[in-house]
Amino acid sequence: MSPFQGRGDPLAPSGRAVCFSATIKAMYEEAKQLINDATKVIIIQAENPDGDSLGSSLALEEILGTLGKDIVMYCPVEMPKYLRYFHGWDRVVSEFDTSADLAIIVDTSADILLSKVLDTPGVRSYLETHPVIVVDHHITKSTLSFDHTPIFEEAISSSEVIYRMAVGSGWDINAQAAEHLLGAQLADSLGLSIQTVTPESYRIAGELTKLGAHVATIEDRRREFMKKSPEILAYKGQLIGRIEYFLDGKLATVHIPWEDIQAYSDQYNPSVLVLDEMRLVEGVEVAVAIKTYPDGKATGKLRSNIPISETIASYFGGGGHPYAAGFRVYESYDRLMQELISAADKALKDNHEAA
Repeated sequence: MSPFQGRGDPLAPSGRAVCFSATIKAMYEEAKQLINDATKVIIIQAENPDGDSLGSSLALEEILGTLGKDIVMYCPVEMPKYLRYFHGWDRVVSEFDTSADLAIIVDTSADILLSKVLDTPGVRSYLETHPVIVVDHHITKSTLSFDHTPIFEEAISSSEVIYRMAVGSGWDINAQAAEHLLGAQLADSLGLSIQTVTPESYRIAGELTKLGAHVATIEDRRREFMKKSPEILAYKGQLIGRIEYFLDGKLATVHIPWEDIQAYSDQYNPSVLVLDEMRLVEGVEVAVAIKTYPDGKATGKLRSNIPISETIASYFGGGGHPYAAGFRVYESYDRLMQELISAADKALKDNHEAA
């Protein structure tokens, strides 16, 4: 019998069944078979790692390691310091191991967010000639340019998708894996506080707690790593002074140039320093932090009070959640600002008309 048919969730209260659609069952079955057939697995994060991608990678390392798989975790950039409250972050390597016979990409299904991965010599060829599983909770259409098995579900984090796949497959989730899954879930939902959190999200958090994860333990470590030096606090004041407002105060933006990225990113992500404050200014509906780089690249991180972040990001080929999203483009800052204001204006008007 398939693990996704005729069985309840062994971790659910009173044996209550987890409902999997036929499409999701088929995706899970294909992924499960690829994992069963693999000996060595490389788990890939995009070049913008966050708490969900890191926690999901670490959880898969635990879960698949228990199955006897040899696991390599890879990210093309160094793990940001603010994420290092996840135990095991230092096992993520920056060299791609082409000896793996299966790749699992977590928390993205967009080529543009994997450009550093794909530009690494030999990696595109590897991904085009090896089985690849993609686990993502952003259910917009995949833009990956190579064949892959998608595991896409509507969820607040990729870790929720991994939890459901593990339960459906009958895989063991030990206490450390549970902590990684819960930490990822909390990171991508601002502590289960965003508007898209569902009763299922709280149920999964409860089951992970039963397995040995504790919110207080995770939060204590996270807060320790979120502490700021006096230099960073002074820089935050500079960023706040740079905030600009458009569209009658509904759009707030801040520009973070390359020299700031060089000077401060190793200590703290400049975007994270001010986005929430920007979003909480009276009248602001969407806040955007824009970073610019010497090669002409610009990235945008969005947070909004109404569900338009993903809509705006998609204008630039990006994506994410209704209330939090991101994008990357190659164009001048002035042109980007013109397009951002237009995209935000349209998204705001469409949201108002739909309300």
